[in-house]
Parts: sequence; C-alpha cells; structure tokens
Amino acid sequence: MVLADIGTALLAVGVPVYHYAAHKQPDAYIVWAEDGQANAIWADGRMQEQAIAGTVDYFTKTEYDGNVALIQAALNGIDVSWRLESVQYEEITGYIHTEWSWSAWLG
Repeated sequence: MVLADIGTALLAVGVPVYHYAAHKQPDAYIVWAEDGQANAIWADGRMQEQAIAGTVDYFTKTEYDGNVALIQAALNGIDVSWRLESVQYEEITGYIHTEWSWSAWLG
C-alpha cells in the first residue's frame, strides 16, 4: 500500500479531500494526514517493513450525514486498519467533526 491510496479512496465519498489541511471551506470536507510510525519489522539490523499511523477528519454541518458511512466503506476498501476515535460538535464553526485513526503497512 502507498499513502496516496488513502486520499484516492476518500475521493470516492464525493466531497473535497485535502492532505494535511483545508482552510475556509463552506461545506463538508475531509482532511487526512499521516502522523508517524505505527510499527516496524526489523531484521539484520535494518528496518524491513514499516507501518504508518494517521488520521482522517470529516467536517460537516449536516446532522446524521451519510458520508460518515461512505468514509468507513472507503477505508474498508483499502489495506488499512482504522478506528472511529471521536465525534464532536464545534460550537465556533458549527461543524460536526468526526475523526478516525488508521494505520497501514507500506509496501
């Protein structure tokens, strides 16, 4: 798996997708990013395989937004492990913010 596969899979949801940051969006959007190493396999004094961890954040002003299920389906369609971390309402922006963490072996 390559990291770009995550962004490509999320594009199927049908809302704008950004890597690392998005600014001043008028409606629903996704931001995803890698955060660091999740795991590694070492042999002969060298890293042989590496897993990367990251997050997917979805921002929407629509209650019960069906895109949440589409994001989870997109993550299920690629070779990543993921977990729903939180759902929170951001009073200042009016967004409902859903966050998933993920990890994936690079190869």
